[in-house]
Amino acid sequence: MGLLRMAARTAVVAGTATAVSSRVAYRQADKHAEKQAEAQQAAAAQQTAAAPAAAPAPVEAAPAEDDQMAKLQQLADLHSKGVLSDEEFAAAKAKVLGI
Repeated sequence: MGLLRMAARTAVVAGTATAVSSRVAYRQADKHAEKQAEAQQAAAAQQTAAAPAAAPAPVEAAPAEDDQMAKLQQLADLHSKGVLSDEEFAAAKAKVLGI
């Protein structure tokens, strides 16, 4: 009879250990999933915060357009004075406009 009790006790202890181990594994998986969700939310928040920073780009484009206009005006003046030929003027204009 002692052997049977010891086998039954071992079975109960092993079953309990398996149940506890499974529960711990599920809790760890839940915590990991929550951390991933928080990380994704933080990344999304950073992306939305970075989006308004891109807005000043059009403001910077205006000085570039002014610079292009100034260069084109200089080329036109040189062309009208006869310093640049028609081909040279067309090539320089295409270069300034990026064509």
